[in-house]
Amino acid sequence: MAAKKRHQNQNSSANTESSNSTRKKTTKRNDSKGERGKSGDVLYKLFIAALAISVGYMHRNHVYGMFERDKHFSHLSNLERELSFRTEMGLYFSYFKTIIEAPSFLDGLNEIMYDNITEYPDTINVLKRFNLYPEVALGIGYRWYDSVMTSLNKPTKMCWTVNRGEGMSPVQSCEGLGEPSYFYVEAVFLLNGFMMSVFFLFGVYLSGSVYGGILTVASFFYNHGECTRVQWTPPLRESFAYPFLIIEMFLVTHTLRMKKPSYLHSIGIAIAVVSFMLPWQFAQFALMTQGVAVFCTYVLGYIGSHKVKVILTGLLSGLLVSYVLLFGNEMLLTSFFLSSLISIIVIVSMEPFLNILKFRVIIWAVQGILLLFGTLGIKYLISKALNVTDDEHIGDIFRSKFSDFNNFHTMLYTCAPEFDFLAAETYWKLLKTILLPSVAVVVIVLAVKLLKLEYNLWRQTCTEEEEEDIVLEGEHRSKPHAEYVYHMFQLAAFTLMAVIIMRLKLFWTPHLCLMTSLLASRKLFGWIGGKEKHYAVVTVLLACMTIEGVQNIMHQWSIMGEYSNYPLEEMVEWIKVQTPKKAVFAGPMPTMATIKLCTGRPIVNHPHYEDAGLRARTMKVYSMFSKKPLSEVKQNLLDLKVDFVILENSWCVRKQKEGCGMAEIWDIEDQKNRHQTVQACTKLRERPEPHFSRVFRNDVYDVLKISKW
Repeated sequence: MAAKKRHQNQNSSANTESSNSTRKKTTKRNDSKGERGKSGDVLYKLFIAALAISVGYMHRNHVYGMFERDKHFSHLSNLERELSFRTEMGLYFSYFKTIIEAPSFLDGLNEIMYDNITEYPDTINVLKRFNLYPEVALGIGYRWYDSVMTSLNKPTKMCWTVNRGEGMSPVQSCEGLGEPSYFYVEAVFLLNGFMMSVFFLFGVYLSGSVYGGILTVASFFYNHGECTRVQWTPPLRESFAYPFLIIEMFLVTHTLRMKKPSYLHSIGIAIAVVSFMLPWQFAQFALMTQGVAVFCTYVLGYIGSHKVKVILTGLLSGLLVSYVLLFGNEMLLTSFFLSSLISIIVIVSMEPFLNILKFRVIIWAVQGILLLFGTLGIKYLISKALNVTDDEHIGDIFRSKFSDFNNFHTMLYTCAPEFDFLAAETYWKLLKTILLPSVAVVVIVLAVKLLKLEYNLWRQTCTEEEEEDIVLEGEHRSKPHAEYVYHMFQLAAFTLMAVIIMRLKLFWTPHLCLMTSLLASRKLFGWIGGKEKHYAVVTVLLACMTIEGVQNIMHQWSIMGEYSNYPLEEMVEWIKVQTPKKAVFAGPMPTMATIKLCTGRPIVNHPHYEDAGLRARTMKVYSMFSKKPLSEVKQNLLDLKVDFVILENSWCVRKQKEGCGMAEIWDIEDQKNRHQTVQACTKLRERPEPHFSRVFRNDVYDVLKISKW
């Protein structure tokens, strides 16, 4: 008996040892698999990072190459480079030039904060008015770079003489980061290269596949001319701001995907919002649509009040910080962005009371009405309280789009092609690269997926996988695919903006490219079959896109030019030599930016048309294109303390489309003189005396001195 027990114990011990040995072997095998899994995960992330850096580098080279080929920028003189920055671009670059040429950075900052050259004789804070933080940052960077390289005795640029021919004098041309214009545009192109890296990562994250990132980037490159204009106009505000919108939307998407985000996510969103708003006055409109898109996602029950509050806290904090950093820019307080945020916060806080209504359709209707009237009402009250009218022209522009209402200011906007409705040519281009059809497929499949989910919820037949992501009650309620729903609403908002104002397609087309990433999403397109089959279909689609896409790229690469504007250069050189440094100039807005940049002379009007006072000034200056008597034109200019007026001949006769000639625009405003047949500018061109005297003339420009009697 004892022997039997010992035998059993020995067997038991042996079995235990065998079991332990097996567990140890299994554990070792699992550890080995885990290590291999971790190693593979690290390698995958490194691969993604390498691809992101590569596409960013490619995009930087792509936009810089087009910019160089278009203007032959490397062979232009310093003056020619400055002349090539027309309209707003020249205005913005002039402040960068002010900062780097001042005795110290603080002196330069003081000059732009107390500027009496841009709207003479008024002193204004142009850092507040024109969103000049990019120029401040670049000014710091350039001064630091120049001082470091000087202390190291390292050359920062190479110079040579360029013979221009055609009777023009040779010029010195310098190339390198020590050249201010080079430093400036290189910073812009690097930032937009970084934007493409983030855009790729965004596509990977949204779709859950590297193929999604590839589709996003390829679509952007194939439709590059419809996605951005940074390659032609680097100093514009969107060139600095848009990369930060991509980062901000990425953070919002991440917040929507998380089950219970903390308010730490609000900080990240707020930082991105500030980075987006400080460089660009139009950022508020894009962010307003984002707030509404998040709200619509909440209304449909895909996210709860907690996520909405986290995102809105980030948006509101970013807005308030931007308001402070822009020295209390009143247009931010009177914006639709702020009023819509306040309305949404109030509506979300009313959730317990609205739920009493029980019927979901009625709740939606009440929420929609509260949002609409709350936004309009709050904006009206704030505008009246602060007595701000700077953004009234925005309402007038939209009013003119859908009625026969017009005035002088709306016509100056709507006659410009970029403020017209989206051209039919754009739709055709996006159809040829299969971008629009691809996004249409994504939208249809996503809509079917969401409708199926709602049907399963109604029938209470959801799958286990769906039930894991569904919480129907409380502040943390959620449904699957909330981030996709948000992007659907965001795309709808950007589409509407682009259709109404063509310039805003720069929001819409890149978002179309981002949405193509979802073609690689296994969540949405897993029904195609296994991964191999799914990604084979994606590859075929990409190949079809490439047919037209490569032609578009080759067309962009084929654009060759060489900047030359000798009449403007001749006039600028004359002004620098023949007029007093304090002589005050007026004229067409684009030309005034050039005069300020290249000569440093005071001006009374400029292309930054968002201020009510500036619009009134420009209207007085543009009376020279009306049919008013020359005595009245002269008095308008004397009221502004102008010494010289520049008459650009083409402005007197040009007409971009029917009803858009300067005489026709003035006929709307100046009923008293519309019966006159000769414009003031024609009289000024032919015989300006006695109210004006001609002091300079070439084939394009006349400079007229105003008689002071």
